[in-house]
Amino acid sequence: MTKKQKKVLVRIIIAAVLVIALQFISVKGYVRFGLYMIPYLVIGYDILKKAGKGILNRQIFDENFLMAVATIGAIALGDYKEGTAVMLFYQIGELFQSYAVGKSRRNISDLMDIRPDYANVEKDGELEQVDPDEIEIGTVIVVQPGEKVPIDGVVVEGTSSLNTSALTGESVPREVSVDDEIISGCINMTGLLKIRTTKEFGESTVSKILELVENASSRKSRSENFISKFAKIYTPAVCYGALALAILPPIVRMAFMGLAPEWGDWVYRALTFLVISCPCALVISIPLSFFAGIGGASREGVLVKGSSFLETLSQTKIVVFDKTGTMTKGVFEVNGIHHSPYKDEELLEYAALAESYSTHPISKSLQRAYGKPIDKNRVSDVEEIGGHGLTAKVDGKVVAAGNAKLMKKLGIEYHDCSHVGTIVHVAIDGKYAGHILISDVIKEHAAEAIAALKKSGIEKTVMLTGDAKNVADHVAAQLGIDEVCSELLPGDKVEKVEELLTKKSEKDKLAFVGDGINDAPVLSRADIGIAMGALGSDAAIEAADIVLMDDDPLKISKAIRISRKCIRIVYENIYFAIGIKVICLVLGALGIANMWFAIFADVGVMILAVLNAIRTLFVKKL
Repeated sequence: MTKKQKKVLVRIIIAAVLVIALQFISVKGYVRFGLYMIPYLVIGYDILKKAGKGILNRQIFDENFLMAVATIGAIALGDYKEGTAVMLFYQIGELFQSYAVGKSRRNISDLMDIRPDYANVEKDGELEQVDPDEIEIGTVIVVQPGEKVPIDGVVVEGTSSLNTSALTGESVPREVSVDDEIISGCINMTGLLKIRTTKEFGESTVSKILELVENASSRKSRSENFISKFAKIYTPAVCYGALALAILPPIVRMAFMGLAPEWGDWVYRALTFLVISCPCALVISIPLSFFAGIGGASREGVLVKGSSFLETLSQTKIVVFDKTGTMTKGVFEVNGIHHSPYKDEELLEYAALAESYSTHPISKSLQRAYGKPIDKNRVSDVEEIGGHGLTAKVDGKVVAAGNAKLMKKLGIEYHDCSHVGTIVHVAIDGKYAGHILISDVIKEHAAEAIAALKKSGIEKTVMLTGDAKNVADHVAAQLGIDEVCSELLPGDKVEKVEELLTKKSEKDKLAFVGDGINDAPVLSRADIGIAMGALGSDAAIEAADIVLMDDDPLKISKAIRISRKCIRIVYENIYFAIGIKVICLVLGALGIANMWFAIFADVGVMILAVLNAIRTLFVKKL
């Protein structure tokens, strides 16, 4: 409990004790008024102060104004006990709400407590703690066991286990060693690591995450905007309604019915009407529901950039995927060597050496499969042929490595491959030497992710890729994706998404999941853009509305279930709060509900709505 909350609690206890004590003191007139004003001002001075400021700032119609008018009115009618009790119970409700909001904020801030305080830099054999903002790209930092990784980088020395739960929601430690990429925000658990930084602190993963979470509340959902607009119309309406209830019935009774006006009774009803009308439950519980939903999602490694995106995600019916890096690892592996007169190791050696100057993923996969240090002194006369492959001299022999177009260009007869994947044909000194089959690795949970999406009510799954048709069709069939479009350029992906958007109904939403720079335009164009955050490009993460911190496609269905739970709770609170309000307002206007009933109804509804809102924080078992 904060210092401010403790002060309010002390005031509540003092006011409650004084109100109870006054029940045993038999006094009347101004003395009774003076005695009751002590607990009233102890518990209500801040509400009266806020109401006064609101009037001065011409922002009259808020809950502080309603409570001030209702309680001062009750006291003016001689109902000192009721006026004080109304203020007391209102403050109890406010304290409860403040504690609940604070608790959910603390849960989220504890969860996201990944901001590093310092980075260790080795100087003259000793470790010096430096502000992460001062670390330049390329600096080698030291992370000891138990410390947070402050900046993204590559391990240059050491092996260790990393706790990534604050980033990904994944409890299983991740093993890292030399040359592994490492993202900030993880906790080093076992060995000492030396890391060469690849980003500045402001651009590193931990900074991006904190920025996303901090800015999430600035993008309001339609439900929140509705409540804001509703409160602006509703509050003045009930104030004028209460005024009419206090004035019109007595005038009608006196002018048209010849009866006594009974001003006191109708003013009391009007004041009760004002207390009941206070829209606290709605104004507090709706933003809290979204805040808790975003917090619960971030605990599971799903970062949502605003409550409006959480609402849109809940209406998603079509999910469109990029292939490489999203449904596949984007890590190409050698899966076979066919039709070669050479030994597999020999052909792989020639191909890896010929490709040693290329940074293409295919070239990298050949070098990894070769698995030995590459002596580039053995390689000369490298010539890249765009869209075909390359030629190079390896140990004096002319090696050509590339696709079927290269073989045709060089006039070399080649063998087609019946397997699905990328085929690297190799020719040595003008003679065909066989081909190497390379294929991308499908992510561990990719097929499970598609099944989970369909189970969650997604009506259509689509995959867009620049890959060859046979490769794309093969991956789609393995994963159970409904529709696949292959051999697309980045511009073609946008066109395909545009086409899907025009075909769907306005109510249904389309989500696009991608990870690369070329996915940024599509992520922006879709109703909801979901980016892979761990290995995804900065451009994709920037353009997306939702970021998956561990690149696991299974988290997409989890995010959808979280959003639907959140929206369901939001609407439960809207219907519940408005429904109870309407019933109580009618009872108050008819004189059936007194001010005691009014305050219990108001505080009770608020407490129930806040408790219901906090349920959105618990998403572990969804």
